[in-house]
Amino acid sequence: MGDFGLKAALSSLTSESVFQAIMLVLVAAVLITLIQTFLPRLAYSLGGKTRLYLLASVPLLRLLVIVAAIVLVVPVLIEPSFENMFAVFGALGLALGFAFKDYANSLIAGIVTLYEMPYRPGDWIEINGQYGEVRSIGTRAAEITTPDDTVVVIPHSVLWSALISNSTDGSDNLMCVTELCLQPGHDVGRIRALLRDVAYTSPLVKTWQPVLVHVYNRPYGMCYKIKAYPLAPSDQFAFNSDLVARSAEALAKEGVQFTCVESLVG
Repeated sequence: MGDFGLKAALSSLTSESVFQAIMLVLVAAVLITLIQTFLPRLAYSLGGKTRLYLLASVPLLRLLVIVAAIVLVVPVLIEPSFENMFAVFGALGLALGFAFKDYANSLIAGIVTLYEMPYRPGDWIEINGQYGEVRSIGTRAAEITTPDDTVVVIPHSVLWSALISNSTDGSDNLMCVTELCLQPGHDVGRIRALLRDVAYTSPLVKTWQPVLVHVYNRPYGMCYKIKAYPLAPSDQFAFNSDLVARSAEALAKEGVQFTCVESLVG
């Protein structure tokens, strides 16, 4: 029955229908290329939350174009009867299931990713020790760009077992934590206020977001953590460097020294 249905479905193929199917596939490919090329450029030129929304729409629009192409191409090639559709999709699914088992796993995980959205283009995430900005989300894998400007390809199948840390979660807010370890014997309240002022006066800080300074007592000294938000997630490393440099300058004027390496080792 299955072989008969498949032969009947293929018998309806003509040169005209094949040409129409090829043209539809080419149009879909052009649309996908335009979406993947111009939407990210427009997003990066606009910035802010608009950038995040546009980047997140790229994989969804690409999936819609692919689905629309399949819906349009199949009736052109095959007479749309139940027997024909069942035979073709059954044979296709069986072949792809054996040939692309791992790819199908990543593909299904990619569909789940588009639905649950644990990460989106523009998010800063960490998966299996790899930290960076999500550059694109494909049907099989996501690409992130690390702070060292290295592109890491992460298959969506990793989603099933890996812990995903998302620092932005679809927003333009990313908390930076700058840790400073100082020698004991100083006014803790004054140093906390000093470090808070250093953070609030940074040219890269979001002054409308809270700035917190936490202090911890350690055997090797007093450790302070400055928690604040940079203007943009991409400013996080410059922001941390600015806080460290300006904090060191302010602490030097107070006569407070950082904990030395020898005390950390000892």
